Amino acid sequence: MAVGREGMGWHNWLMGLSTRVLLADDHAVVRAGIRNAIEDLPHIMIVGEVGSGPELMEGLAMLSPDLLLIDVTMPAFEPISTIRRIRGLYPKLRILVVSAYDDDVYVQGLLSVGVNGYHLKDQPLRDLRLAVERVRAGERWISSPLLDKLLQPTAQTAVSPHLSQRQKDILRQLAEGLDNRAIAQRLNLSVKTIENHLTRLYRQLDVQSRLEAAHYVQTHPELIAHQGEVYEAEKTAVFPPPPATQTAILVVDDNQRYRTQLRRMLGRVHPQAMIYEAPNTAEAVRLSGQVLPDLACVDVVLADEDGIHCTRRIKHASPASRIILISAYPDREFHRRGLDAGATALVDKKDLDAAALQQIVEDTFR
Repeated sequence: MAVGREGMGWHNWLMGLSTRVLLADDHAVVRAGIRNAIEDLPHIMIVGEVGSGPELMEGLAMLSPDLLLIDVTMPAFEPISTIRRIRGLYPKLRILVVSAYDDDVYVQGLLSVGVNGYHLKDQPLRDLRLAVERVRAGERWISSPLLDKLLQPTAQTAVSPHLSQRQKDILRQLAEGLDNRAIAQRLNLSVKTIENHLTRLYRQLDVQSRLEAAHYVQTHPELIAHQGEVYEAEKTAVFPPPPATQTAILVVDDNQRYRTQLRRMLGRVHPQAMIYEAPNTAEAVRLSGQVLPDLACVDVVLADEDGIHCTRRIKHASPASRIILISAYPDREFHRRGLDAGATALVDKKDLDAAALQQIVEDTFR
């Protein structure tokens, strides 16, 4: 005999019902990864997938989901106004944002218009499953890396000096201990140009010397966390290839925070390597053709296209490169497609710690 709500607590009754879930993300590989991660949760039924703003509104109307898992950077989708509209049309709908963006102002804006949770894509799969269960149960979910930002907004809103990409490149070399001549050689510039840039940098950072500038970078690492971005004025800039005796590693990920984290771990594991960064496929291919990286670490999900296609293009530009695909949602199909494209392995992001990177680097340069 079926047991009604009177025979169990409201919470248990709610959790006994099937929850209809709609997935909204413009990357099919991400939708597949999320589906694989959560579809075996009790009482979860995925009723549809959409990849754009118009498709989302149509899916909500036709499928009547109870829970929406959404990446709010889809095509033809304005996050704040559309979420506010969805909240008005479907007041009982639970909304969990699954995004790569960790900007606290952005997160606060979405929370203010009615999302029930915000989950970062680079967090472990077990956290995504927990986030779904919590939001489904009527609780609020915020990924732990965001909590400090949201709880201490004054510490996060300090205005950093606005630096050009060239200034960031120079500051990065200075922080590594290079003198002006070595910086000039590495960046293919004249010593006089480096001196002029440093004069302006000291003024912008309000410091008096190289030592003070290097210390400033150590305490404000976000200043140099943008390597690999392509600015219109500098698209023709050419990175000099590393010396024949020096190894090169390329990190490809459209999440600046994760790129920075991975670059730092690689720098500790292999401090002799030159590490390049790219936020998209086009820049990854450009750099691969110039520096012929020994190792490339490529996220499966990129803003412009998937990392499997990026892998194929890197192998075409630099056939000898060893490529490791990285995914927050590892899947057998991703693994098969990645190997077919030329990757050596597919690694789960949650397993990519210093020990795993050490093994990858040793296997590459043995």
